Amino acid sequence: MEPRGGLAFLGRSRGLGWDDMIYLAFSLQVGIEEMLSRVWESQPRVIKFPRKHQRGSSVNGLRRQKRDWVIPPINVPENSRGPFPHMLVRIRSDQDKDVGIRYSITGAGADQPPSGIYNIDPISGNMFVTQPLDREERASFHLRAHAVDMNGNQVENPIDLYIYVIDMNDNRPEFQNQVYNGSVAEGSKPGSSVMQVTATDSDDSTTANGMVRYRILSQSPHSPIPNMFTINSETGDIVTVAAGLDREKVSQYTIIVQATDMEGNLNFGLSNTATALISITDINDNPPELTVRTFSGEVPENKVNVVVTNLTVVDRDQPHSPNWNAVYRIVSGDPSGHFTIRTNPITNEGMLTVVKPVDFEMNRAFMLTVVVSNQAHLASGIQSSLQSTAGVTISVQDVNEPPVFPVNPKMIRFEEGVPAGTTLTVFAAQDPDHFIHQIVRYSKLSDPANWLKINRTNGQITTMALLDRESMYVKNNVYEATFLAFDNGSPQASGTGTLQIYLIDVNDNAPVLIPREAQVCERARPNSRINITASDADADPNVGPFVFELPSFPSSVRRNWTISRLSGDYAQLRLRIPYLDAGMYEIPIIVSDSGNPPLSNRSVIRVKVCPCDDNGDCSATGAVAAAGLGTGAIIAILICIIVLLSMVLLFVVWMKRREKERQAKPLLIDPEDDVRDNILKYDEEGGGEEDQDYDLSQLQQPESLDHIINKPAGVRRVDERPVITESQYPVRPSLPHPGDIGDFINDGLRAADNDPTAPPYDSLLVFDYEGSGSTAGSVSSLNSTSSGDQDYDYLNDWGPRFKKLADLYGGGDDD
Repeated sequence: MEPRGGLAFLGRSRGLGWDDMIYLAFSLQVGIEEMLSRVWESQPRVIKFPRKHQRGSSVNGLRRQKRDWVIPPINVPENSRGPFPHMLVRIRSDQDKDVGIRYSITGAGADQPPSGIYNIDPISGNMFVTQPLDREERASFHLRAHAVDMNGNQVENPIDLYIYVIDMNDNRPEFQNQVYNGSVAEGSKPGSSVMQVTATDSDDSTTANGMVRYRILSQSPHSPIPNMFTINSETGDIVTVAAGLDREKVSQYTIIVQATDMEGNLNFGLSNTATALISITDINDNPPELTVRTFSGEVPENKVNVVVTNLTVVDRDQPHSPNWNAVYRIVSGDPSGHFTIRTNPITNEGMLTVVKPVDFEMNRAFMLTVVVSNQAHLASGIQSSLQSTAGVTISVQDVNEPPVFPVNPKMIRFEEGVPAGTTLTVFAAQDPDHFIHQIVRYSKLSDPANWLKINRTNGQITTMALLDRESMYVKNNVYEATFLAFDNGSPQASGTGTLQIYLIDVNDNAPVLIPREAQVCERARPNSRINITASDADADPNVGPFVFELPSFPSSVRRNWTISRLSGDYAQLRLRIPYLDAGMYEIPIIVSDSGNPPLSNRSVIRVKVCPCDDNGDCSATGAVAAAGLGTGAIIAILICIIVLLSMVLLFVVWMKRREKERQAKPLLIDPEDDVRDNILKYDEEGGGEEDQDYDLSQLQQPESLDHIINKPAGVRRVDERPVITESQYPVRPSLPHPGDIGDFINDGLRAADNDPTAPPYDSLLVFDYEGSGSTAGSVSSLNSTSSGDQDYDYLNDWGPRFKKLADLYGGGDDD
């Protein structure tokens, strides 16, 4: 049931209807809050439990049942100021006169969340609201009222209580965005849609509290009129009102939009504002315009990709868009396509560029006509030219051009073998600079075989050697040479030309036999034949078919061999006799070509004749025999190899046995058994007096050991040369000698090994200690100056080594 029904019930109880009150409030401009406060302060009504009707019989046996009592809803205004708790209604049962009744309420807002908003006096049945209500949080409540006796027994059926929160205008409209962005094309007609703004109100939308209306407060700028746009008050749609939108004058409008509830009533409604930014989008309503009517520039001849001039243009449309981008075209003055115009994407200028070389001698100037338009088509309805036109004057600058060979490369034909000094052709160049008289000179740039020379003045080509088609520098019968032509201009210019000489073949090469080596079986067999051919450096018709024949000398050739023709280029060599001894045979063959006149060549083929197996292949022994050795020679060679290997083996065995015997015998052996005295040479006296110049002090024991004792530990040496002032042998000190010569040698070796500053291993080491006593007597009596006779016969007992001394001094018959 609508809230107004409840209030109407309450109004009827007071004698004033709710609709009448609303009408009266608006008509008298009384605030809704004042009206609701009057209702709130009125006397609360009493709500009774419905009576229990029983079905019975009337006089005629029928009784009409009354319909149940309808409990009207309870209306409570939101945001009430109190005081609280405030009584809403009184709940009463008709049986409270007979028995004691206890009242209670249940449901959301009473004993269920949000609990505590409503309560009831259990004895009097007065129902209260305890706090202000907010319709935006909860718009209605459904409670149930109960009546029980003192024992808790239900005395009445529960009744439903519906409580509606009456809305008050306590919320302003809220825009979804504070700033809205929209756009509309320039030149749009009135009524064109721009954008939509939307605001919402939390109040009841079924009442005036939640009904929002829109209006435009201001427009900036005011050009061309202050009211270019309007807004639909109910939907918030913004549309254009008047024509005249021009992006080039105003690119954006700022609109302040207001939303007001209470159906837009500014006296009672609450308002809020938002900003709408309207961008004016560009259309191509401004064609590009060239800044001047005539442009000029200059370009050097024979240059490409050179910017001649820049064409400037003005376009008021949005920069860097298809409506602004310029497109240039050349409509006349360049039939050969020497120029093109490229657009600079940053400045929108047209760069007139040379793409094909221009020739000063042919065109000294160009007069071009260019037009410019936009990348996008011009908008419809625009009263303007579609393009702009201008003229461009281009001057061509003359430069020194290099000489040009009219025919390049130039091909000539000559027979090979022409003699040196032959004039082949005149390879002359032309100077393109017709308006300047210049001298052209020539030089050779490339001549791989150094066959040609060129006249410096007129370009005449002459040979310096024989032209040979078979040369390695000739490719596919063509010999190429390049020449340089240069003028005397400033700066000097030069050009190159290629001369191609096609060499016609002549028969100047004799054929050569192929192959040069082969093998056949010693017995004539059907498959034992040699296929031969020839190679000729010449070309047709100076090559095959070839003619093969055997010479008449020596006579054994034709007696043992024969040649048969297979085809024009091939022949077959085979044995004429049934059998030929194995070996190497050199067979001369005369080969002739088909030239005019023909050339012949005597070639030799080495044929290996050998025994063959069943398959007709040369066997291993046969291959050796064919090399020129007989069976006896082969056997002799094998015997020599076996004997040589046996001698080497015996020598190795003897050397090992002798080494064992030498190691087994003691160091001192009987002189009679010593085999080392076979050859003793004692007459070597040195190389002369110049070899005697050496320092004997190196062989002496140092006089003092101070310089050795003062050295660090581990580096003491006894083989160092003493430092003395006199050039004589030092006097040996009376130092105690070691008892064993082995200890003496070991000490010296240890000192040398431990000395980090020692000289190389092959340095001089002094070992002049001779021991303390000798079994041999003194030999001082051998002095030739001694007087008296002495018997030397005992030397014969000393062995073969002293036999010569015994013969010299023994006084034998030789004396």
